[in-house]
Amino acid sequence: MQYVLSQDQIVKRNEVFVDFEDRGYQFGDGIYEVIGVYNKKSFRMKEHLERLERSAKNLQITLPYSMEELDQKLEELRERNHFENGWIYVQITRGVAPRNHPFPTPSPEPKLIGYTKEVSRPSKESYENGVDAILTKDIRWLRCDIKSVNLLPNVLAKQEAIEKNCFEAILYREGGFVTEGSGTNVFMVKDNKIYTHPSNNYILNGITRQAVLELCKELEFEVIQERFDQDFLLQADEVFITGTYIDIVPIKKIDDKVIGKPGPITNMLRQRLQIKIEQE
Repeated sequence: MQYVLSQDQIVKRNEVFVDFEDRGYQFGDGIYEVIGVYNKKSFRMKEHLERLERSAKNLQITLPYSMEELDQKLEELRERNHFENGWIYVQITRGVAPRNHPFPTPSPEPKLIGYTKEVSRPSKESYENGVDAILTKDIRWLRCDIKSVNLLPNVLAKQEAIEKNCFEAILYREGGFVTEGSGTNVFMVKDNKIYTHPSNNYILNGITRQAVLELCKELEFEVIQERFDQDFLLQADEVFITGTYIDIVPIKKIDDKVIGKPGPITNMLRQRLQIKIEQE
């Protein structure tokens, strides 16, 4: 990563700095997106930027550029970094202003940063045999549909999973109802039906999640988007998670409950998703 997008300029990484009164730094007052890149091609950039626009609207952040301009700039950034595989990160904060909780008046200029990062995908064994997960309480705020930079509860959940030698933490709220993973969406299969939490304020409607739902429709799988509890999850025939650049990862064990190796529906969806990614 030699070059970074700062506002509307592509500059060298060592030329970028963060003002200590940036509201993203002090309040987490900002939004972001992570876009997967496969063989020099961004996967569903348009959908990611549309979600960025929705997040900005919900937080009353005025976007400094149109999504078309941002799309062009991020593609230029990818080319300048000779970037082929991994993800592009883009973040917009409300801007720099003296520290005070209310929105500054007049509104400061929003601050935009974008960069590319080579990341490792899960191992071949993870896809073929599945990974382990834990269940932990969802302590996040009630607007998880906004992709804000306030991620400390997610970080704590992921750290708990790592400390227990697991890949992901699956979150649940009062009543034991499962929402999503610390950084993923959760699906389960029971009696050839696919279940996932409905798209509302309790989860982030993942771009990969949306692609998987499209595939389910194409393959004529019955999908039930209703909330379900931990007990139902632990009775699943198959469980898998979805996310940017990890795509579909099977879950073989949750806490002490063995789900088993990846099942036929998970494997079929994973194979078809790879085809979709290559074709788009």
